[in-house]
Amino acid sequence: MIIDVIWARGHGNVKATHRNTIEITKDDYITERGDCIIACCADKAASDLDNDFKKLITSGYSLVLMIIVAGSSIDIVTGLGLSGLRLTDERRIIVRRSGYIDNATIMLLANKAAKDLNRDLINKARDSEPIEVILIGSELEQD
Repeated sequence: MIIDVIWARGHGNVKATHRNTIEITKDDYITERGDCIIACCADKAASDLDNDFKKLITSGYSLVLMIIVAGSSIDIVTGLGLSGLRLTDERRIIVRRSGYIDNATIMLLANKAAKDLNRDLINKARDSEPIEVILIGSELEQD
């Protein structure tokens, strides 16, 4: 099991209404159109993740947990890592309900998208609170 942590903050334009993805960006703003973005000003993008974490989640099938914390509010998203993940995006991290992979994708077949996240957490993000994102990668045993 390998853990990595991302620090970010919310923004007044956080909507978190997207049905398929969750995004965290290093950009210092969120536009009105960014309905999948839950945090900005992140200290890491996909390319900045811990090398051991990246190696684990791209070495075949792996379990990926994302724990999102804002103040006393928390939510947990689960999904899969896969050998096709590129993890080269220098601005964004994206969690997807689908199997689509691009340079920012860090998790596939997630159990939640932005619209499914705890609304208290999203309200805190909308109030620009600091957000801690804990990523946990674990190998899945294959038969």
